[in-house]
Amino acid sequence: MFTGSMTADLLLGDVHSLKGKRAVVRPIVAELRRRFAVAAAEVGGNDLHRRAQVGVATVAAEAGQVADVLDACERLLAERPEVTLLSTHRQLFADTDE
Repeated sequence: MFTGSMTADLLLGDVHSLKGKRAVVRPIVAELRRRFAVAAAEVGGNDLHRRAQVGVATVAAEAGQVADVLDACERLLAERPEVTLLSTHRQLFADTDE
């Protein structure tokens, strides 16, 4: 069993308040959860109105499956016109308790 996580640093477009930020970030997190069956949440930059960090985690039987899901999540973030994907950081964990 493999667990993978990704943290994405996002720059938000025309956002001038934390309320406006929530209006942009919430639908993105919801779409990640719905389309890819991952755990997703805003995990950083909570007090900044033009920056956000979104975390994604998934579990699969093979490392390649985890990588494929995280690749798809990264593509979705990169393709969203209302944000700019600045960077991502990934981690992969293997279950070695067999």
